[in-house]
Amino acid sequence: MNPSDLLAYLSSVVANEVRISLMIWGAPGVGKSSIVSQVAQQAGLDFIDIRVSQLAPTDLRGLPVPERLEEGGGVSRWYPPEFLPRNGSGILFLDELNMAAPSMQGVAQQLILDRRVGNYQLPDGWFVWAAGNRKEDRASVFDMPTALANRFAHIEISPDVESFKKYAIAHGVSEQIIAFLSFRPELLHRIDPTQPAWPSPRSWFMADRLLKAGLPADSVIGAAASAELSAFIKLFETLPDVEAILEGNGKHVDVPTELSVKYATTVSLALRARSGEHAVNSFRWLTAKMTTEWTRTFIHDLRQSMQSKGLQAPLATALLAEPTFKAFVKDYHELQVTA
Repeated sequence: MNPSDLLAYLSSVVANEVRISLMIWGAPGVGKSSIVSQVAQQAGLDFIDIRVSQLAPTDLRGLPVPERLEEGGGVSRWYPPEFLPRNGSGILFLDELNMAAPSMQGVAQQLILDRRVGNYQLPDGWFVWAAGNRKEDRASVFDMPTALANRFAHIEISPDVESFKKYAIAHGVSEQIIAFLSFRPELLHRIDPTQPAWPSPRSWFMADRLLKAGLPADSVIGAAASAELSAFIKLFETLPDVEAILEGNGKHVDVPTELSVKYATTVSLALRARSGEHAVNSFRWLTAKMTTEWTRTFIHDLRQSMQSKGLQAPLATALLAEPTFKAFVKDYHELQVTA
């Protein structure tokens, strides 16, 4: 499933209190841990992210400490680690599970199966989920024991441009990167085993921070993707007058002929809209001068952009009062806009 589907699935698991252990499989950098964190945040749950591959068995089981003789000694008690929860409710996330050595996976299995390890008992209000990379992604993983694998419900996540754009718009990623990945979706995630840096949803967020600081992005997305991105960003100097279109003065603004510039223009209109009036003006210009596919792309991005600005109600009011929009959405029900 794609990231948006996974978010909905996990949210439903939490809402219905389905406390079975989940194993999320996916390539490095697709956003597994960030999605689980988002689920916890939306549900008002605590979130503990444990990188299992970085632990030794005693780190999870705890340390054996002998009791003093005057206290009935002669035995040792396991003192559990402080990072395991003692109360409340939340999601205990065992990340990089299959990168851990078999001995470590064995200790984790006790926590997953019995909800306890050593003297420690996981509180009833906690979910236990895990994640790992696949062998085909050239990750340094161990085979998961069949007994452990059989304790999980297994879910696989794949990168998806629309899901990435939705998340990126909500988190203020630059319109240049969003437009570029609309134009070149195959570069959202492309593992290059010969290079340390390659594009992934995670590295695109790092690229955004570097570009906003005036630094090149090749150190996080690789030289090839960075070169394409730089060339694309230069196209923004040739955009039509986006502000004129937003203000309703786009009657004489020509449509760009270059495909890449069309993508940049459409995304820019969606992300720069600051009112319902801007949305309607852009919609009219697009429907009058470009084909339906571009208008659909605009509406998809516009909805997320306006939601991130808290402008869903003005957007819905303006568009639903526009006769041409009502006619347009009759054929495209997925573009319905509500407050």
